Amino acid sequence: MKITKNLHFIPFKYEKVNIKFFKLFHKITKQKNEILNSLSKNYQNNYTKNLISGLKRFKFINLIGIGGSSLGALSIYKFLKKKIKINIEFFDSLNEIVINKKNKNSLNVVISKSGNTLETIVNSNILFQKKNNVFITENNDSYLISLANKLKATIIEHNNFIGGRYSVLSEVGMLPSELMGLDPKKFRVYDKLIKNKKFINALLINVSNTLNLIKNKKTNSIILNYDKDSEELFFWYQQLIAESLGKEGKGVLPIISNMPRDNHSLMQLYLDGPKTNFYTFFFVDQKYKNKINNKIILKSHNYLKDKYIFDIKKSQFNATQSVFKKAGIPFRTFIINRKDESSLGELFCFFILETILLGQALGINPFNQPKVELIKKETLKNLT
Repeated sequence: MKITKNLHFIPFKYEKVNIKFFKLFHKITKQKNEILNSLSKNYQNNYTKNLISGLKRFKFINLIGIGGSSLGALSIYKFLKKKIKINIEFFDSLNEIVINKKNKNSLNVVISKSGNTLETIVNSNILFQKKNNVFITENNDSYLISLANKLKATIIEHNNFIGGRYSVLSEVGMLPSELMGLDPKKFRVYDKLIKNKKFINALLINVSNTLNLIKNKKTNSIILNYDKDSEELFFWYQQLIAESLGKEGKGVLPIISNMPRDNHSLMQLYLDGPKTNFYTFFFVDQKYKNKINNKIILKSHNYLKDKYIFDIKKSQFNATQSVFKKAGIPFRTFIINRKDESSLGELFCFFILETILLGQALGINPFNQPKVELIKKETLKNLT
């Protein structure tokens, strides 16, 4: 099913969508919702073009954040890396930090919705310099606001109504994208998509199928990813699905599988193990430069002559789908025709709308994460 010029989608199975899902979709898209607004070209970024122009002199950027504060920008940086000329290092966990003294004239971009994220405070403390610091955080009484004021740094207000995992097309993802030389307007394709009947049908068939799988006790969502540069996109998706739907004993566990490598480690379990999984195949239909050297290929493998790595990987991709289909294993497929802002924007929109619709259909709030605070409170006890 070709749903846009960039995106082919094959659902778990074709079926007529229940009218209740159309009603739910229209109800959600008609409501005032800052998350959906951030996907639209009408969204106003909380920073100016003059600020971006001034910051573009930096060719080295440290992006300091964790979870939704960094995963969106990281997925953009990796997915579109061939278009990006600057270097960004992401500090999104607690690891040993080696400061590159050659990049003294670097920019620190610090992102935390609350302004009190422990890991972000620690990493920024180690990396900080007296100048060249930008903060994206809520306008409230927080540690990072106080630190930014002390350093006389630039503060960009994080939209209070957009949680971190949904913030990829707000300031959180778009300021780093503009520094990468990318265009926020090209990412924000929501207005076109919600008028696209093929997109809406694909989305709602997907939600209906997924709900049926969950009801049948299939709650492990395995992403079979055939594009290395898309791995961070699925780490972003992993947080989106897990943190939005994992509540009240419900939810889906997203697991990222690197293909075709995992044919040689996990495929036996996928094909012959517990029947609690459903699968997503993801493939980018763009050729690589590497080609088989015909001069040194042995006769036994003449079928490899003139083949590119891409040809071999695509054969594996098609073969695995065929085996899954014959075995009756539920899967859906995304095929991307080209990598640019609009194709990535379509995926962001699809997955965000999918998550919100699934949450509403399951009767849970897809926008909060109440249990996450328990770890934060216990950590604070241990440190004080």
